[in-house]
Amino acid sequence: MNALDIIKENDRRRNIIDAPFDPLTGEGSTGERFEIKRHGHTLWIPVSMKDVPGLSSLSDPLFERIRILHDFPYWAAKYAYIKRKGGGEDTLFILNRPQRRLVESFEKARCAARPIRLLLLKARQWGGSTCVQLYMAWLQLVHQKGLNSLIIAHQKAATEEIKDMFVRLINSYPLALLHEEGEEFREKEKKIESAGESGAASRVPQRNCKIKIASAERPDSCRGGDYNLVHCSEVGIWKATAEKSPEMILRSACSGILLRPLTMIVYESTPNGTGNFFHREYMAAKEGDSQFEPLFISWFDIDHYSIPVDNPLEMAEKLLAEKDSLTSSSDRRQPGSYIWSLWERGATLEAIAWYMAERAKYSDHALMAAEYPSDDVEAFVHSGSKVFDSYQVEELRKDCCLPDHQGDIVSRIMLPVGVIADDDFRLRQLDHVTFTPGPGEWKIWKIPDTSIPYSIESRYVTVVDVGGRSAKSDWSVIAVFDRAPMLQGGRPEVVAQWRGHTDFDILAWKAALGASFYQEALLVIESNSIESRDPARTTDGDQSAFLLNRLRDIYPNLYARPLSEDGVRRSSACKYGFHTNIATKPLLIASLVRAIREKLYVERDAECINEFASYERKPNGAFGAILGCHDDLLMTRAIALHLILHELPEPRISAPNFRSGRDHYNNSNAITLSPGRAASPQFRRPAYGSW
Repeated sequence: MNALDIIKENDRRRNIIDAPFDPLTGEGSTGERFEIKRHGHTLWIPVSMKDVPGLSSLSDPLFERIRILHDFPYWAAKYAYIKRKGGGEDTLFILNRPQRRLVESFEKARCAARPIRLLLLKARQWGGSTCVQLYMAWLQLVHQKGLNSLIIAHQKAATEEIKDMFVRLINSYPLALLHEEGEEFREKEKKIESAGESGAASRVPQRNCKIKIASAERPDSCRGGDYNLVHCSEVGIWKATAEKSPEMILRSACSGILLRPLTMIVYESTPNGTGNFFHREYMAAKEGDSQFEPLFISWFDIDHYSIPVDNPLEMAEKLLAEKDSLTSSSDRRQPGSYIWSLWERGATLEAIAWYMAERAKYSDHALMAAEYPSDDVEAFVHSGSKVFDSYQVEELRKDCCLPDHQGDIVSRIMLPVGVIADDDFRLRQLDHVTFTPGPGEWKIWKIPDTSIPYSIESRYVTVVDVGGRSAKSDWSVIAVFDRAPMLQGGRPEVVAQWRGHTDFDILAWKAALGASFYQEALLVIESNSIESRDPARTTDGDQSAFLLNRLRDIYPNLYARPLSEDGVRRSSACKYGFHTNIATKPLLIASLVRAIREKLYVERDAECINEFASYERKPNGAFGAILGCHDDLLMTRAIALHLILHELPEPRISAPNFRSGRDHYNNSNAITLSPGRAASPQFRRPAYGSW
């Protein structure tokens, strides 16, 4: 591509943006349309009107009623008066370009007779909230009687503005259109009246519908009522407390809405950091795991974020010359590579010129991105200092997928009734480990392969992050990594994971079973962390020592950290477990930063990606998850990858694999592994640490 190609492409983009849009004639309007002649004028009307019998011969009043039923942009431009921005007389609502995209999303669901469920992530100042509210009013006033709506704003002041907007709309709305065709009515009928004593709800008697305005600051105001349409505005900045959270408010407001046509739930917000409710819901929608459809509106989708360019050719040449530059001359400028990425995303030269001018207002890119996000990755920045690059994190997400198996890893040897298990019995149990699909918290992406005719030494690594027992405490996590791909220059990958809350003796046994199932994997317990913990977890005390004491006598391949030179001189006993503290944690995070940046491993769990996205460096210099989020999955990756990158030997092929033919458990509902092992503790292999 040369500069002239850029100019040509920019002209094409400008032609699309500047294409005629007339909601009254329908030219350039939303959705698929067809052309008709009426009274000598050309109209472009929605294709859904094609099935109307005798369309061309309908009387003007009847044609009008039918058209407003099918054509929201027309209805809004003819009957929906709103407050003019900047003052002056009220004005009719003419959809701008991003509003047309939003309406097309709504109409796609409505015309397919599907419930409308949308999660809108947006840049500022284009009227997204107004468009949502007017579309809801259209459904109430035109489509069906008895549709009740609820609008929840983030604070009381915003609710007053919403209420004022609806009052303006209904006061100017033709009374005749609130009634059915041919229905008698009185000219002085009230079109809106108070419903209830609080003044938060209004009623349109002719349509038998209510409009209630509530605030997230007062969650009690969101309860009760029979709602069909709910708009939750600026969800990203709803404050979560112990008494109320966005989840609690929305459960109260939306739980009664049926999954039927002409029902509507919209969560809408500008971005406000990662790890919060809105971010989690958007990511679930983006990944297809939600009832909701995601829609992102970037700053360059908004027409007024552009300025004229005096010399387009000169600007195009500069874009090309600097497109590979990764640095900038000032903290108020973006590198040339980022500016080029805006062009590749679809921004015009005029929009890019505006962006560069506006960027000079901010000393940090994160501040600019929070106001004017270019895509839905950089949109979710926050006030803290993010540890991992958002785009590098999202690259890892591409390998995430649902597990092939889910269930439990157990031993087939059961303890006889009345018999107390000793270490020898535990060892025998670990000789006969099976995976049983069904209810269980183990996620398995790859079953260990026992069919290969050789064994791979140091293949699997299992890391345990110890959490708490209660539902409010940190999670306990057991993660298994397969290093076999490294034999052919590939990357280690997550192949199994357990995550939950349980008693610590049960956690120790689950870890032993999981590591045994994966061919006596090196079992690494995070031990003796002196970092701050969740209060609910600290009530249990530091339980890593308990786990290590339980495991060292029954599991033969337990990680012990290398002794210091002084410890070697004094012949100190080995110390089991990986010690996470203020000295070692920065090393772990540095290893993880490198692993994510260079894609040195394969991640399978999307929830871990979310933890990466919500991890920050605190003002005091410590690392941790942002408020309300977790880092338990993240820590298992940090420990495993630190050991793999800096401490453990490369996996290698050793003797022929005689294990694969031994003690198979022929059960169609179970997957069994029977690794050979030492007969008793005294013959156990040494713990790995110094190797």
